[in-house]
Amino acid sequence: MKRLLALLLGLLPAACNLHAPAPHPRYVLGKPYQADGVWHYPRAREDAVMTGLAAIAPSGHAPLTANGEAFDQRALAASSRTLQLPAIARLTNLANGRQIEVRINDRGPANPARLTLVTRRVAALLGFPPSGVARVRLRVLPGPSQRAANGLAGAPHLAVARAPVAAVVSMPLGPPGTNAGATFSGPVPALPASAAPAGHPATADAGSAGAGAALVPALSPAVTQVAAAPGALYVRLNTFTEYQYAAQLQARLVGLHPAIVRSFSGGEEKFTVRIGPFAHVAPADAALGQVIRAGFPAARIVVR
Repeated sequence: MKRLLALLLGLLPAACNLHAPAPHPRYVLGKPYQADGVWHYPRAREDAVMTGLAAIAPSGHAPLTANGEAFDQRALAASSRTLQLPAIARLTNLANGRQIEVRINDRGPANPARLTLVTRRVAALLGFPPSGVARVRLRVLPGPSQRAANGLAGAPHLAVARAPVAAVVSMPLGPPGTNAGATFSGPVPALPASAAPAGHPATADAGSAGAGAALVPALSPAVTQVAAAPGALYVRLNTFTEYQYAAQLQARLVGLHPAIVRSFSGGEEKFTVRIGPFAHVAPADAALGQVIRAGFPAARIVVR
């Protein structure tokens, strides 16, 4: 009886895998949607550059991402509330200057105080602090993003020339402790090709795509080292081309001491209303919560 029970328990994981949905990578943009009372408006942005706070995707994620790829904590992947899926972006940990390329293939995070969620492998490569929250810059790469979308179901028809293959140049990071910022301490398993789920970048193969599935090319795990630029945290409310509108918004939140910052972009004068600076995450989170409760759900935390 005990041997029979052991045999049945051994077969249980395999039986569960039979019911797991098969990956079906596709291009996703989507209509405006509401999450936690906040409206989000997806749009394709081939040259987007954003700063904010990144967190690690929690356990218990659904088997597939928002665009039908296999979710895997070992993948070089991240999420976005509004970018096209998939997109390829360069993600930089501003505290220590480490940067890698990631595949944006999921929606989220629901928490408005976070810019993106990353896998545990991304967090380890970028040296996230023990808190699991890092100041980052996310820069969408136009060419790689177009190539990632090309050929996927639902993708816009783009004439994309194949990029020449070049060697990857990276810098050694040196022993632990030689770079600014603490290192994320969570264990990250190795990623052998045979262990990755079907549809994962590590297993992508020209002959492995099933009906309705598309090739998900692998990204290089090479980490590039650039100068650290940790910056301070601010709560950005909105940006205007007319000073009077910025002043009106400032007056509505006078108790939180917002400032108006003047800048020029493309020859156009702009006025940004923001609160800060904050040296630490907790007070920035608290200020953002106050702003959202005051009726400004589009406010976000940025790094400057």
